[in-house]
Amino acid sequence: MKKRIPIIPYREDLIAKARWLRKNSTPGEIEIWKAIKNKKLLGYKFRRQRPIHRFIVDFYCRELRLAIEIDGRSHDYKIEYDKQRQEIIEQLGVSFLRFSESDAKHYTESVVMEIERWILEHK
Repeated sequence: MKKRIPIIPYREDLIAKARWLRKNSTPGEIEIWKAIKNKKLLGYKFRRQRPIHRFIVDFYCRELRLAIEIDGRSHDYKIEYDKQRQEIIEQLGVSFLRFSESDAKHYTESVVMEIERWILEHK
């Protein structure tokens, strides 16, 4: 019997914002999504713009409890906020991988390889 993975609670009011973010993805997010959607990444299911607790992460795999963040220029001005946000989510048992918007957009294959490496080391 397969072990059930608990769902991390989230604020219901974030659903509409997550939907908006999915429709307004950055170029880097779009490239990463094309590479990991439909279980393309080692058979793991990722979701994009996923509410977790009181936040939204760019990509999330529930089975791995892995959040992936693509940090664009707006993150340059909220480094401390991002750090605190990540710490709160990590306390819920979620691991984080962060990549720059530029790397996600221009070096998608390298970013995907790094995600694969993390999965193989932690599964």
